[in-house]
Amino acid sequence: MIADQSITKEDITTFFAELQDRICQALEEADGAGVFREDTWERPGGGGGRSRTITNGAVIEKGGVGYSVVHGEATESTLRALNLSEPAEFYATGVSIVIHPQNPMVPIIHMNVRYFEMSTGHNWFGGGIDLTPHYVVEKDARWFHQYLKTVCDRHDPTHYPTFKPWADEYFFIPHRQETRGIGGIFFDYLKPTSNAHKAHLFAFVQDVGNAFAPIYTYYMHNNRDLPFGEREKNWQLLRRGRYVEFNLVWDRGTKFGLETNGRTESILMSMPPQANWTYDYHPETNSPEAQTLNLLRK
Repeated sequence: MIADQSITKEDITTFFAELQDRICQALEEADGAGVFREDTWERPGGGGGRSRTITNGAVIEKGGVGYSVVHGEATESTLRALNLSEPAEFYATGVSIVIHPQNPMVPIIHMNVRYFEMSTGHNWFGGGIDLTPHYVVEKDARWFHQYLKTVCDRHDPTHYPTFKPWADEYFFIPHRQETRGIGGIFFDYLKPTSNAHKAHLFAFVQDVGNAFAPIYTYYMHNNRDLPFGEREKNWQLLRRGRYVEFNLVWDRGTKFGLETNGRTESILMSMPPQANWTYDYHPETNSPEAQTLNLLRK
């Protein structure tokens, strides 16, 4: 796209809609058995979206790829965050993804890319990708972070060293003193200062969105057939419990969706199909589970 060409909310909305299509197709091809089911919805206050879910695939036990474009009157909390005292209208669009695999050796992954615009003239991009392995494997973790660094470096060498620690801080469960997973990148309130800058930020967000399919299909192909047993499945359910705790208690995206009368089923499609909470659980000393937990503790 030409750098000095004005990027409109329609341009961004169209990209997100097409991104959802491409990601769903790539995941279906990599899974080989699961097929997405689409549920279109309308938001009473304005806008709507397409929620696509996949269940009981060969690799994916449950996954959701959501696209939305919603608009209406901004909530009081949004106005306060922007130091606005007068009512204003908002427009928000984006794609949000969470995938929960069958095999505990395949990680959980989350991605969100979004754009927010206010009738006051405020507008910004946000998003990121983070990985939540049930078992932290150094080789897999390094590959993931190197891939994201390469994406960031194509646009600005300061992006990765800025957005990587931001993810570590954001995807943190304070009441557990644990990170949700191995992090990734997270960014928010990237506000353009000109048409050219907006085009630059949009190109970066596009690259982040387009990185999702090659990243996750890499783990689907490489880890889907790794052996596991009852012990690993039990650990997977406990780690899913941590995932639920973060999403329901701390995640700003979940809170924003519920505060703006978003569609509950779409907001909560990030929840795993099953999760466990074992009272005062402690893994065996020096076990793979204990090693993973030690790596996740801040």
